[in-house]
Amino acid sequence: MATSSSSTTSYPVVEYAIFDMDGLLIQRQAAEYILAAYPDVKEHMTADEYLDERNEMQQALFKKVPPMAGAVHLVQSLHAQGVPLALATGSTYENFLYKTGHLPHIFSLFPADCIVTADSPSVKPGRGKPHPDIFLAAAATLGRDVGTAEACTDAQREERKRAIVFEDAVPGVKSGVAAGMNVIWIPDPNLRALAPDEDYGAAQVLMSLEDWDPVQWGLKAFPSPSAASYSSRSQ
Repeated sequence: MATSSSSTTSYPVVEYAIFDMDGLLIQRQAAEYILAAYPDVKEHMTADEYLDERNEMQQALFKKVPPMAGAVHLVQSLHAQGVPLALATGSTYENFLYKTGHLPHIFSLFPADCIVTADSPSVKPGRGKPHPDIFLAAAATLGRDVGTAEACTDAQREERKRAIVFEDAVPGVKSGVAAGMNVIWIPDPNLRALAPDEDYGAAQVLMSLEDWDPVQWGLKAFPSPSAASYSSRSQ
């Protein structure tokens, strides 16, 4: 059973980390809210006009997306300890750029070739989360021999166990678990309330990235974060 908070429990030693993005490192933005602003969109806008308006609003919203509580400190601290980092997001690469361009203090720490998006060639159509492919592809960008979704040797299975995955969504948790990796689930509180005893195979269930204890995973303790170095989850 996954733990709901930090404890003295010991886990496998972490050698590399893979992060989800939306709702985990940055707050989710429902750009589809444009429909609420234009309830009669079908009557007064052509399809092309709607798409242009939606895209313009999305880009404006994306530039205002704040990081989640603890995200900056966690990513920077792992990077400082030399833990290889990769990103596995369900966003397209274009939207990834829109959403993260104003947050270089986080996303510049992920090597460009270690960012796997929904439209990356290494993720076949229809094989996004909850399938394991995107996390296996992210691990491969770090030079890890983890096999594929269809084939995995014992050695590759052990290599997968050296990864830690940070996720907020159930499909992502299932994806990381299916990949044979150690998943830290940071659920939305409202989602968690619907199934408070469910963990979907996650190694830990925590209410914030700030609650993750690196010492439990074989790493050095992180330095205390600056109060100004990250945004509150409640923003």
